Amino acid sequence: MQKDYQSIIFELVKQKINGQDSLGNALGELLSISSDAVYRRYRGETQLTIYELEKIARHYSISLDNLFGVRENQVIFDFSPLAEYDFSMDSYLNRILSGFKSIRAGKNPSLIATINNTPLLQILNFPHLVRFKLFFWAKTHLQIEEYADVKFKREKATEKTFLLGREVLQNYNAIPSKELIDPDFLRGFVREIQYYFNAHHFEDRSYAIHLLDYLLAFVAHFKRQCELGKKFIYGTQPPAEGNDFEVYHNEVLNGISSTFYQNSEADGLYLVHNIMNPLHTSNAEYVLESRKVLDKEIANASIISVVNERERNHFFHQIETMILRAKKQMELELEQL
Repeated sequence: MQKDYQSIIFELVKQKINGQDSLGNALGELLSISSDAVYRRYRGETQLTIYELEKIARHYSISLDNLFGVRENQVIFDFSPLAEYDFSMDSYLNRILSGFKSIRAGKNPSLIATINNTPLLQILNFPHLVRFKLFFWAKTHLQIEEYADVKFKREKATEKTFLLGREVLQNYNAIPSKELIDPDFLRGFVREIQYYFNAHHFEDRSYAIHLLDYLLAFVAHFKRQCELGKKFIYGTQPPAEGNDFEVYHNEVLNGISSTFYQNSEADGLYLVHNIMNPLHTSNAEYVLESRKVLDKEIANASIISVVNERERNHFFHQIETMILRAKKQMELELEQL
């Protein structure tokens, strides 16, 4: 079967634009042609000329060598190289916000997500937890040189960062979602806090206990959202309608954190790699196959939002007990000093 390279090129351009402009406007200006002419090429009614292809590839940094070498069973992903990260919350949140704005740009957006340990979007309700997660990622997982001799400090998020995180949450909350959590929910996050406590990587070791208190508050908030079947920002009132939140408990481990999105314009998939760095693709065949797998995983899981109170309470009780146990161990050690 002959590969439709022209369609692939347009999909790559859509990923590069990321909802910031329409395909017709962006390529019309670049190629000096009308929007109608752009969409005729998009639909395959007109072929791109070699000169148009060269302009597009150069402007959007698309490697034609890599493109034409792609086989039928290969998929092209977009990602942000680690060299481009400054590991600040503002930088990280801006990347997430850009993606959500793109998803909401189409009509009837929706999400299906599998959560491997830490629900990063929900954690945004507590900026202190996000700041720790990013620091741990940079210092311990990636071993960024500038973090080598730095201890984690007790700091408050700036007003700019707080508002940026709130905007991300508002966009995420506005999109109906189905989310699949597993028995490892938050356990890795607690182990990371314990590791830094034991390794003396906190400037003030008692701050580890405060992080666990934030985590307990987060668990209560997440549970409340499950009870209501509505997403809302911590400290605010839940909405009367909209912000639908379906949560499922997978009794075995989720293999990876992934987010399938869909709107009237496009489908796509985000996969998390290198712990917290997202990969993105809109390859139709791969996205469809992934959606089918997600549907099967949810079908095999137990819903714990709105209904199934007994299982929901048992699940969150286990999480709270695990956090309280870690907190007690730290308090005892600090008392003995």
